[in-house]
Amino acid sequence: MKLKNKIAVVTGASRGLGRAIAKRFAEEGASVCLCARNGDLLRTVSLEIMSRGGKTMFERTDITDENQVKEFVTACTSMWSRIDILVNNAGVLGSRSVLAEYALAEWQKVMAVNVTGVFLMTKHLLPHFNPGGSIINVSSSVGKVAKAGWGAYAVSKFALEGMTRLLAEEVRSQNIRVNSINPGGVATEMRHQAFPQEDQNSLRKPEEILDPFVFLASDESKGVTGQSFDAQHFKIK
Repeated sequence: MKLKNKIAVVTGASRGLGRAIAKRFAEEGASVCLCARNGDLLRTVSLEIMSRGGKTMFERTDITDENQVKEFVTACTSMWSRIDILVNNAGVLGSRSVLAEYALAEWQKVMAVNVTGVFLMTKHLLPHFNPGGSIINVSSSVGKVAKAGWGAYAVSKFALEGMTRLLAEEVRSQNIRVNSINPGGVATEMRHQAFPQEDQNSLRKPEEILDPFVFLASDESKGVTGQSFDAQHFKIK
């Protein structure tokens, strides 16, 4: 129960890593506010959490739409007046192609979700954050080391790493910490889109890499901010 009495927001919580994070946080005692674009899948996750005694609410939300983000934040803070944890997990892969061949519409879509969506959710939740709160941004190895052919996704994750460090400095005086986590190769639908020929049975499941998320969300990580972690090689810095 490392997150007992904490209020957590998880974006992209309808499947994959986001779903696993939401369920684990609830098991650790947090009340969880969930959003994603698929309302039916969100409802299923919410029911799974409540069936185990957890507290949760959900709302179908497109994080690229500022009005929808505001409505989601209002719904969360109407139920629970404060926020302790935000996991910016929602993201899209986009096309796997070199930048010289990248379509503008695809570029804009990826940037809207992976960068602007994170900005909007963070901006509108920050006024409701408790001192001692934690923001966790889900990053990627291709946002740290350049790899050809990863297109807008890689650029968006480099931007996310920069946003993490900038925000960490800006909210340090408010005693809010901001860090990023690279999940690594995990058996998810997005991973399958990126590597369709890969045997997902050879990968770790999302449920197996959640300890660093719990650490950063809990009071155990007080003072840890502006850092980037690899979930599958997790060490406290």
